[in-house]
Amino acid sequence: MLFSISFFQWVLFVQSMEPFVYDVNFAVAIGDGESDDIEAFKNAWNIVCSSHISSGVFRVPYGQKFLLQPLTFNGECRPKNITFQIDGILIAPSDPSSWKCNDTNCNNWITFQHFDGLIVQGIGSLHGQGQKWWQMGCMHNKVLCSSQKAAVCLHLLKNRSSSVHASKLNIKAPKDSPNTDGICIQHSTNVTIASSIIKTGDDCIAIGDGPKYININRIFCGPGHGISIGSLGENGRRKTVEYVTVRRANFCTTENGLRIKTWQGGHRYARYIRFERISFSEVIRPIIIDQYTCPPHQHCKNYNTAVKISNILYNDLRGTLNGEIAVELSYSKSVPCKNIRMKDIQLNYGINGYFFCWD
Repeated sequence: MLFSISFFQWVLFVQSMEPFVYDVNFAVAIGDGESDDIEAFKNAWNIVCSSHISSGVFRVPYGQKFLLQPLTFNGECRPKNITFQIDGILIAPSDPSSWKCNDTNCNNWITFQHFDGLIVQGIGSLHGQGQKWWQMGCMHNKVLCSSQKAAVCLHLLKNRSSSVHASKLNIKAPKDSPNTDGICIQHSTNVTIASSIIKTGDDCIAIGDGPKYININRIFCGPGHGISIGSLGENGRRKTVEYVTVRRANFCTTENGLRIKTWQGGHRYARYIRFERISFSEVIRPIIIDQYTCPPHQHCKNYNTAVKISNILYNDLRGTLNGEIAVELSYSKSVPCKNIRMKDIQLNYGINGYFFCWD
């Protein structure tokens, strides 16, 4: 559920050259925060996309608010390098009943697809207006799910992308809004998330199936559920995650810190993962590896297969707890974790704190 994103710089690959610049006001956008500006944005995009100049800039000016329905930007354009300069404020419809979509990506608010050479940058922000969407969520109202479009539950989803650099993000959602992951990464390679602040009601960063060579650096997370890898292997699925590095992350009053979670009965692996120079402040569960993921109040069957977890390094982790378990390791009996290394760990907790390991 989108709440708020403040920009940033999001880079895939770009070459420097004199660009063609087009402002959405040239396409008669209103920019009052109440009038629907989607047609103006579509027209402006078509002009940028059809330009004969090899670099284009789609400009959203400072000092205006633009109300937008679901919108897809398709990067199959003449210019090979395109910049979205977002200095104004983009606003989603506040009421789900006013959500109008004639697009193929109706479950997303703003979609960028089929780009090779994209920059999204600026001093502006995106306001997802997610409160009413969350109140309609399936876990709250089963009847609505059969008749309404799916709610937007993620802030940024990077799916089937390569060579992505995202920095200086500011993502916010209420701490009591579950299923509002800040950033979700899946089926992507060479992704860097850096120098960002994420405050949400679920995972600050969730790493799902298929990512490879992921670098997360200088992230402030909290409130939220920390940085999670998984859950992987639900319903016997084959899932993979490898070559993930998290450095210089700061977790403040989060429920979890660094978590790897898999289901019994899954297949494939999560491997070559490094957590280094991490700080915790009043975190309930700083370190978790759980090969027995199971929904609350449910009994999950044991299996003799599991996602293999191996070659995990925790180095230079420091801080304080607001719970009893500093390190929680729940290993599968049939496919236990291998080569889990911990070095220079200093976690301070109360007199009842302890290290939990189930193997």
